[in-house]
Amino acid sequence: MNQEHIINLCYKVKGDTLPVDHGFALFSSISKILPHFHSESRVGLRLIRGRYVGNGLLSIKPVAELIFRMPGLLIPEYLSLSGKNLDISGHKVIVGVPTTHHLIPATVLYAHLVTTKNGHNEERFKQEITRQLHQLKIKGKFTLGKRRTFKVHGKQVVGYSLLVSELTAEESIVLQEHGLGGRRKMGCGFFEPWRPKDGI
Repeated sequence: MNQEHIINLCYKVKGDTLPVDHGFALFSSISKILPHFHSESRVGLRLIRGRYVGNGLLSIKPVAELIFRMPGLLIPEYLSLSGKNLDISGHKVIVGVPTTHHLIPATVLYAHLVTTKNGHNEERFKQEITRQLHQLKIKGKFTLGKRRTFKVHGKQVVGYSLLVSELTAEESIVLQEHGLGGRRKMGCGFFEPWRPKDGI
């Protein structure tokens, strides 16, 4: 494996429930175990998925997945997370053994949450996404989905789900590698091949 290539480092995690809005708490919990994660700009994170059970909670039983997106050369720095307990807003999660996966190109990619500066203004959000796609030389079309909010340091931040379509294989990989918007270590701007059940 080329160590410069971006890969997904995937951990199985076990626990009972997590808040739907757990991006900042997950980032904080990981940073306590891996201090370098706090300042690392080359790593993205996917929010842990589960089944919504009400009261703002997800069930993650029997097993869920924690995914980092990073250059292969960084893998050794993250292996010590295996076997650790994460405290995510008072919810306990045990981290298992990791596996690695290459990025897969797809003509349509989806991100559950993308946030930009001044993202609360929809038109400015669209302009910034257009600018970033142009900067990455991506000509695909984007569609805004649901307006979403999440908390960072107790403050509400606004973002949107986002679908980017009509991508070439090369554009698809570039978008997955770089993402869009900010707060990538809190689960934002993480693009994956779109599945119809993801909605938009």
